[in-house]
Amino acid sequence: AGVDRARGLKGELGIGMGAGSALDCGKAIAALCTNPGEVLDYLEMAGKGQPLRADPLPYVAIPTTAGTGSEVTKNAVLGVPDKQVKVSLRSSRMLPRLAVVDPQLTLELPPHITAQTGLDALTQLIEPYVSNAANPLTDGLCREGIQRAARSLRRAFQQGDDLDARQDMSIASLFGGLALANAKLGAVHGFAGPLGGMFTAPHGMICARLLPFVMQVNVQALQQRLPDSQMVTRYAEIAQILTGDPRATAPEGTAWVQSLCKDLAIPPLRQYGLKEAHFEALIEKSARSNSMKGNPIPLTSEELHLILAQAI
Repeated sequence: AGVDRARGLKGELGIGMGAGSALDCGKAIAALCTNPGEVLDYLEMAGKGQPLRADPLPYVAIPTTAGTGSEVTKNAVLGVPDKQVKVSLRSSRMLPRLAVVDPQLTLELPPHITAQTGLDALTQLIEPYVSNAANPLTDGLCREGIQRAARSLRRAFQQGDDLDARQDMSIASLFGGLALANAKLGAVHGFAGPLGGMFTAPHGMICARLLPFVMQVNVQALQQRLPDSQMVTRYAEIAQILTGDPRATAPEGTAWVQSLCKDLAIPPLRQYGLKEAHFEALIEKSARSNSMKGNPIPLTSEELHLILAQAI
């Protein structure tokens, strides 16, 4: 409906303002205003996956949450209800021309949205840092962003009008978007797409619930199968940034995230309808996702099952 209206208006500029879903919707509309056909012609996995033939309308992205970093990514995540998945319309042409990141726009976010979007931002800083495409550019963004989220997410949740905390979270979100766009994500987001397609659960809430369990299973898998991997050390570095303790170990980082999720009232996924009977389908769908392919180590079906069993 948005595409039909925008095509009819023959506009010259697209502006999206809101949370990640609103920004992604705007990106998709801007792209389809200048490219023929329907959105399924261009969707990966659930559609034909055709490349965009023309540049989208110039697009301005104005986030009002601190979570997705969608204002600096080249894809729009869209739901395909009849296939019960969320997939991307993706092209380097879709990068917004301008991102306006103003933490004052997040001051009135209610605590539960602050929590779920903030933990999505933290996930999008941790996963690129340990992804198999991590690089010096994204490493610096991730380290700085993790530090800001660690010191300010609880404050933003507890005292929403704390502008310093909101600024930290806006920067963390922005850096997470830049990091995932230039590295990769991992198993948290590998599961999040299929879960978001199958259940009416907010994306940030899914990521928040999965994050500590993915961290725990990844560390165990790396220690068992790739003990000399640089990513073993990186999980310890994450723990040290999160806790502020230069001697912290990877398990202490996982425990810190679990404690944060408890403090921010993140519910188990069974509250959204997830049951053990869904696990096999979820694991099958997640194995095809681009995000799962960025995980620092391929996880076995048993390890993926364990993550879901803990998150439920």
